[in-house]
Amino acid sequence: MRSCWTPSHAQLQRWINKALQNKYESVELTLRIVDEQESANLNQRYRNKTGPTNILSFMFDCEYKTDPLILGDLVICPPLLVHEAKEQEKSLEAHWAHLVIHGILHLLGHDHETEKSAKEMEMLEIQLLKELKYENPYE
Repeated sequence: MRSCWTPSHAQLQRWINKALQNKYESVELTLRIVDEQESANLNQRYRNKTGPTNILSFMFDCEYKTDPLILGDLVICPPLLVHEAKEQEKSLEAHWAHLVIHGILHLLGHDHETEKSAKEMEMLEIQLLKELKYENPYE
């Protein structure tokens, strides 16, 4: 994988904590960094979509409660984030923050399958990013 900027552990933790909104005492999740090829393979295998994607969320589905709460896995493709940030004329850090928050919200059960749920999720993302001093990612 070619070298791309990735956020520090502290930055990731800040964004994850913001998305969790202090509602959980202890959580566990996996964050995997992949190249375009692995992203495309996972996107094809799990979503039946061709090509790489910026982020994939895999919610942990279990019938019993875990301690700590296991949220699931996030798979992020930094080379694609670099391309998207340039294309959308936003900072790479802001794009990372948005996608980490977006992914965590998916792990918490939010989706954008309907117009209503998409609007609710977007509004929550905008609010959380605003609290972190980032611009609205949808403008």
